[in-house]
Amino acid sequence: MNQPVPVPVPVPGAAADDPTPGGLALVRRPGPRLTQGLVTHGERVPVDLDRAHAQWEEYVAALLTHGWPVHEVDPADDCPDAVFVEDTVVVHRGVALLTRPGAPSRRPEPAATEEAVAGLGLDIRRTEAPATLEGGDVLKVGNILYVGVGGRTNDEGVAQLRDTFAPLGATVIGVPVRRVLHLKSAVTALPDGTVIGHPPLVDHPELFPRFLPVPEPSGAHVVLLGGGNLLMAASAPRTAELFAGLGLHPVVVDIGEFEKLEGCVTCLSVRLRGAPA
Repeated sequence: MNQPVPVPVPVPGAAADDPTPGGLALVRRPGPRLTQGLVTHGERVPVDLDRAHAQWEEYVAALLTHGWPVHEVDPADDCPDAVFVEDTVVVHRGVALLTRPGAPSRRPEPAATEEAVAGLGLDIRRTEAPATLEGGDVLKVGNILYVGVGGRTNDEGVAQLRDTFAPLGATVIGVPVRRVLHLKSAVTALPDGTVIGHPPLVDHPELFPRFLPVPEPSGAHVVLLGGGNLLMAASAPRTAELFAGLGLHPVVVDIGEFEKLEGCVTCLSVRLRGAPA
């Protein structure tokens, strides 16, 4: 028998940003070494590079269709995981904190991202050793920044993130991550601030004021496009149905080749709210 699903309600002071169209998304197209990307949790499965390129184009088209112009970050073809551009920078209130990836093979990736955000006029800061920080570990819910720690991001990375954004009014909360690659591999948030996740992959759901379980692992990953539109993976049809029942509007894309590399819809872009087109 199906268990009743709790209906999310707004959490005072903790609404996620649900942007209106008109922001900008940073993307980076898949490189020739994508098939050699890192796999940390789970078994390696062959990746079809041509299909990955087609899926990336579909992803970009969905952003464009829903009012998000894209800015391509220069390629980093020597880095197999460079398409997952979200891991290279955390942006909040006009400040761009360049990361220092926990995987050494990914350390060159933020350089081109720095050029891109500098060109957009953002205030640039940098994560310094011995800190490690990857953007996929940072979930923003209003002025709360949840940061996964224990995998690709360490305690010093959390401390430097806090030093950067606390003066801007952000509250930074560390969240232990053991079962998945990044925090946002386990949880993201709906427009009202409700955190969503697939319970077997969430280490500490009690850390979130409001938590909604979803029936599929990839259903935990949404990108807020504005107006209740949620960009999400085609591999989570039951979760899409759940969200539609809540009055939200799933925008479904097939990213199966990137899921083989532990990627999800959030990993493939950095959304800059209110940025110039």
